[in-house]
Amino acid sequence: MTKLLEWISVLSAVFAVWYSLVGGYVKHPAIDKNINLILVSPILFVILFGLYAVIVVLYRVFTFNNCEKAAQELQAEIIEAQKDLQDKGLTW
Repeated sequence: MTKLLEWISVLSAVFAVWYSLVGGYVKHPAIDKNINLILVSPILFVILFGLYAVIVVLYRVFTFNNCEKAAQELQAEIIEAQKDLQDKGLTW
């Protein structure tokens, strides 16, 4: 199962439960008491998911590893490639 199918499965299950609560298919005093919260819960979940995504991205950006040795090797390869191109007659 791909990640997309997992997300679609979970979202459709959550939507089915939400729709059954909003549509009045499930009767319970707690549902009647908190119907306003149930109605806006999808918006709250989207906001919470957005906050989670921002936090994860920021955390991974701040904890990104620097590879100094690899950077030096890459710079050396760039210089070598420039010399090779100059030897072949390419100028810029």
